[in-house]
Amino acid sequence: MGKVSESFRNIFKIQELRQRILFTAGILIVVRFGSHVTLPGVDARVLSEVMRSQASNTLFGLYDLFVGGAFSNAAIFALGIMPYISASIIIQLLGAVIPYFQKLTKEGEEGRKKITQLTRYGTVAISLLQAWGVSVQLMHMSPAGTPIIPAEVIGYGFQLSTMIVLCAGTMFMMWLGEQITERGIGNGISLIIFIGIIARFPHAILDEYQLVSSGARNFILELIIIALMVVVVAAIVLITQATRRIPVQYAKRVVGRKIYGGVTQYIPMRINTAGVMPIIFAQAIMFIPNTILTFFPDNDFLQGTAQYFSYTSYTYSFIYAMMIIFFTYFYTAVAFNPKDVAETMQKQGGFIPGIRPGKHTSDFIDNILTKITLPGSIFLALIAILPAFMIRMGVTSNFASFFGGTSLLIVVGVGLDTLQQIESHLLMRHYDGFMKSGKMKGRRM
Repeated sequence: MGKVSESFRNIFKIQELRQRILFTAGILIVVRFGSHVTLPGVDARVLSEVMRSQASNTLFGLYDLFVGGAFSNAAIFALGIMPYISASIIIQLLGAVIPYFQKLTKEGEEGRKKITQLTRYGTVAISLLQAWGVSVQLMHMSPAGTPIIPAEVIGYGFQLSTMIVLCAGTMFMMWLGEQITERGIGNGISLIIFIGIIARFPHAILDEYQLVSSGARNFILELIIIALMVVVVAAIVLITQATRRIPVQYAKRVVGRKIYGGVTQYIPMRINTAGVMPIIFAQAIMFIPNTILTFFPDNDFLQGTAQYFSYTSYTYSFIYAMMIIFFTYFYTAVAFNPKDVAETMQKQGGFIPGIRPGKHTSDFIDNILTKITLPGSIFLALIAILPAFMIRMGVTSNFASFFGGTSLLIVVGVGLDTLQQIESHLLMRHYDGFMKSGKMKGRRM
């Protein structure tokens, strides 16, 4: 504890790091404030009860978890940052199959700016579509005969204003995320999701406490559930840390009087190279069917079909797991290209012992990457669908969603990555960091 407290003191000794952390904290406060500002024309008192009862144990309940309760509040930030993530997924998928987008990825800074611009356009389009669905859903919600939207407000004017406000809220959150990435600490988009999940933590604890105090939950069973959660946390940390190292031998080269190479270095390959992105990507895609179904609240057939995409259905769990496995391989291929690694090694005079340089090296690395990614992807899928099974066992949705898998994985992953950036700032200025000892040090590469 002494070293941790000293590291916290060192943070505020470095002016730049202190400013970055305070800037990030200020932005996140703005995000949380916007999650409680209700849309114009919505009766917040009626909305609060009906949204919490209808959204529990559903996919919209999970969406509400990601946006920190903004969806159940019908707030101006109700869509969160998910439309931006959906647009990013579409652009990255297009980059894998369409030559135009493949060309942009190879054009350096100019190509990156063009991709960013297209992603923003896509975010606007998706935000408007989802906002339209939200407005239709709100107008058709009338619990106990009390409409959430007063009769004099219902109409195209309400729909248009809702679409504009929600789209503007998403674009503003996207801009805030970019500001955190550039001027703050950590990845802005990930931190916005992170703070939304953390904000639901008190609700998760309160729900379980009420069950235990009312006698609905056995205290021994509660201890077993908490123990299971501890095991899940340990497994998440272990899978995040695990790496496979490939030895690379560099031949000796004499340049003038200096000798280069002659040593063995290692290529660290994490079992979970993709991090939490596959879960975020898959979740964003799984929201699409339910978003489309919100346009047809009176269609019995489509609403019956929606049961197959409910959060606790086996169909949803299977499709969700398959998509996570796919996106794990997809994002790993984007983040770690064996061909580029092999070419760089060959230019620097490096080789893997027993493997010929060039294509053979690329195939060797690709083969290892494929093998170690499979267990990592399966692990992510199992962790992600765990909350659905816990809800079927009687665990409250807030508690299961927060502690059961997806949310916890995001919290741990984003927290460690942000801590690593703080660590880098401290070490650059010769201060001891948080991860100076122990296995956490292994995250630095």
